[in-house]
Amino acid sequence: MATQQSSPLKFVIAGAIIVGVILWIAISAGEQAKSYYVTIAELQQMGNKAYTRHLRVAGNVKPGTIERDGTNATFTLIELNKTLRVDYHGAEPPPDTFKDDAQALAIGTYGRDGVFHATELQAKCASKYAPAKPGAAPTGNTAPMATTASLAH
Repeated sequence: MATQQSSPLKFVIAGAIIVGVILWIAISAGEQAKSYYVTIAELQQMGNKAYTRHLRVAGNVKPGTIERDGTNATFTLIELNKTLRVDYHGAEPPPDTFKDDAQALAIGTYGRDGVFHATELQAKCASKYAPAKPGAAPTGNTAPMATTASLAH
């Protein structure tokens, strides 16, 4: 009875295919997970590219524009003289630090309707980060508290 010997070339080809598939999956997943940080002005000047990318946009929450509905919220970000309407639909409600004049970061996609559709929202209370007045004792909690939906307050 004759025995067949396996060719090492078969193993090399199979290994190369497996490595190639793993690399392709890793690269394509990484591209989908990327999010580009842009200012409101840059977003409004991106043209059609703005509708195809996962983006991060920051600004201050314009006073009087927050409308909450359960875990969702709509509001307007302002940066210099530019404004951006944001519609947040996330798994968690907006963080406690999310209020008028707070610095906020919205993560999501820009719609052709001119509204930024956020799936993640981070906010911080600007007053906690203001430098102390000369000679004043530090105030507030020195240990930052963070959640997946918020920056430290």
